Amino acid sequence: MLHGPMPLLIMGGTGRIGRALRGHADAFAAVGVRPMWQSRKAFPGCLQWDILAEPCPNGAAAGVVLCLAGVVEGTTQELALNEALAMAACNAAAAQGARHVFLVSSAAVYGRSDLPLTEQTVPAPTNAYGHAKLAMEQAVLAWHRADGPGVSILRIGNIAGFDALLGGSTPHKDVQLDRISGQAGGPERSYIGPQSLSAVLVRLVGLAAVGRPLPKILNVAAAPTIKMGELLTAAGVPWHYGPPNPDAIAKVELDIKLLAGLVDLTPSAGRANVMVEEWRGLGHERT
Repeated sequence: MLHGPMPLLIMGGTGRIGRALRGHADAFAAVGVRPMWQSRKAFPGCLQWDILAEPCPNGAAAGVVLCLAGVVEGTTQELALNEALAMAACNAAAAQGARHVFLVSSAAVYGRSDLPLTEQTVPAPTNAYGHAKLAMEQAVLAWHRADGPGVSILRIGNIAGFDALLGGSTPHKDVQLDRISGQAGGPERSYIGPQSLSAVLVRLVGLAAVGRPLPKILNVAAAPTIKMGELLTAAGVPWHYGPPNPDAIAKVELDIKLLAGLVDLTPSAGRANVMVEEWRGLGHERT
């Protein structure tokens, strides 16, 4: 019988989401888990482990695995590493007898749609990143079996400050947005702030730790959707419309009813100023 907090292995713990999570030690303790951070490079308190080059070390024993490791840009070959990283997490979870493994995917797997995107929507990615994440999802679902660890693939919307919109902005330089016919403020997306995302992840990990059944696919975002122009204005970043772009996607809206049944996000989590404050509070802004 396990005594004390359940060990939680966080793979990719030095990435942007991992760094945001590191400030939530009290929240992890409150849901009965003890995080163990994995990194290829050594730093105090981490498990040094090259996921793709080495087998899971014995010291990684965990009841829950949260894999944040991934590739967001690069060549097709580099993006294909998302599948290998996810499978390494799944195999580590199985080897250590974990209850559950969480994998991070993206709203990019959905592609275009005029309707809110539910977890049952058939994916139709339009870019290389979306195709790579969908291939990762398919590999994980093909691997999963009833007598192994539970699996949850998290399709996360845009993360304020971690995407190219705010994270790639520079002071005193206008950001160019696609002009959407009949829609002021540019493209509209499902967003979530990094601190709200951290709260969601802590809650989901806590549910997995006590054996709560969780969906295999889960959309993660705040509500409602927000115009990119609104987010830039809240951050004090100047912006302007670019030339007409027939390939621009006007709106990507994640249906988060399943998430709402598991996690209580504050009603203000989807506000532009709140998401900007969450991002700036991390101290990771570019200057």
